[in-house]
Amino acid sequence: MHVDVRQRDDVIIVDLQGRLVAGVGDELLRAITNELLAEGWQKILLNLDQVTIIDSSGIGELVSSWKISSRFGASFRILRPGDQVARSLQLSQIMPLLEVYEDEDAAVEAFAAWVPPARPEAEE
Repeated sequence: MHVDVRQRDDVIIVDLQGRLVAGVGDELLRAITNELLAEGWQKILLNLDQVTIIDSSGIGELVSSWKISSRFGASFRILRPGDQVARSLQLSQIMPLLEVYEDEDAAVEAFAAWVPPARPEAEE
């Protein structure tokens, strides 16, 4: 699995290439998501255009990344899942939970309208 990370406006785009499967891709996705959240990124777009296959571990990590992003007040969205990946996400009934885009410009534009949830003030 190969990963490139780039920025467009205030959106961080993670371009994945290869197999999002147990033992490599899933661990890499977890590490990248955790690092981006630790750096304070709130708008994360995961580009799956070059992902050739995803297995149950990859799907599990995708859901985990989506959940932890939400917990940290970030938005985690998906860009261009290929036919095989989209089919796997449909069969696992994950697709309806995710915000999925086919066009990068539309995805970045949609992020512009997103407002992070208000965080409770720290108690003094």
